[in-house]
Amino acid sequence: MIRTEHNGISWYSFESLRDPAIVQGTFTRHGGVSQAPFGTLNVGSTVGDDPAAVQANHARLFSAWNIPAERVVTVQQVHGNRVAVASEQDGGRIFPETDALISQIPGLYLLLRFADCVPVFLYAPRQRAVGLTHAGWKGTLQEIAMQTVRAMTATFGCQPGELVAGIGPSIGPCCLEMDGDVLADFRARYGQEEGCIVRPQANGKAFVDLWRINALQLQAAGVQQIETAGICTSCRRDEFFSHRAENGKTGRFAALIGITAKA
Repeated sequence: MIRTEHNGISWYSFESLRDPAIVQGTFTRHGGVSQAPFGTLNVGSTVGDDPAAVQANHARLFSAWNIPAERVVTVQQVHGNRVAVASEQDGGRIFPETDALISQIPGLYLLLRFADCVPVFLYAPRQRAVGLTHAGWKGTLQEIAMQTVRAMTATFGCQPGELVAGIGPSIGPCCLEMDGDVLADFRARYGQEEGCIVRPQANGKAFVDLWRINALQLQAAGVQQIETAGICTSCRRDEFFSHRAENGKTGRFAALIGITAKA
C-alpha cells in the first residue's frame, strides 16, 4: 500500500486500485481534533466522542481530498450484509442498517467507519463503478463481500473477473483470537480451507484470518485481482483505532472510495 499525507491527514491506498477515474483510501487516526481515547481523527459518532470534534474531523478529512460533504454517502453500520446502491440524489445521506455501498455516480463518495473490521474496496474499471464493504466477523460469516460483488454485477453489469479488490487494514490473524460458538461457526465453514483457522490453543481457542476468508469469498464470486494490505490494526495502534486492543474505548477511522467528477 501507499501512504500519503496532506496537511496532517494521512491515508493508505492500494497500488492495484490506482486509477485517475477514482480516489480510494483508508485513513489513519492522525490529524484530527478528538481527545483521548478517541485521538485524534475519530469519525465515529456513536463511541462517546464530542460531536463537535467528530464533525470537525469529517471536515478535515473531506478537505484533504477537496470533496464537498454534501457529496459523501455513508451508512448506519449494523454488522449485517445489506448492500445499498448510492444514486445521484443520495449525496449527504446516511443509509439505515447497511454495511456496504456501491455506486456508479461521478463525484459521489462512499464512506464507512472501522476499528478492526475489514474494509473491502471494489472497482470495476470498464463500468466505472465502485463498492465499499464493512466486513467484521459477523458480516464475514454472512458473506457480505460476496454479496457486494453480486450487487455490482446485478446493478451495473460488472463482470466479476474484471473487478479489482482491496482488503484494507484490519485486525489480522496474529490478533483475532476466537472461541465458543463463533469459532465453531468459522470452523464449520472454513475449517477445511488452509490458513483460515490457525494456531489452535490448548484452551479451545484459535486465531481466525478474516483477510483470507474475505479473499476466498471474493474469489468464489469470481474476483481474480485482490490486493491485501496485510496491516493489522491491533498491532498498529500507532496508525489505526483498534476496538479489541483498546478494550472497546476508542474511535473509528474512515475508509473512502469514489469516482472522480472527471470520470
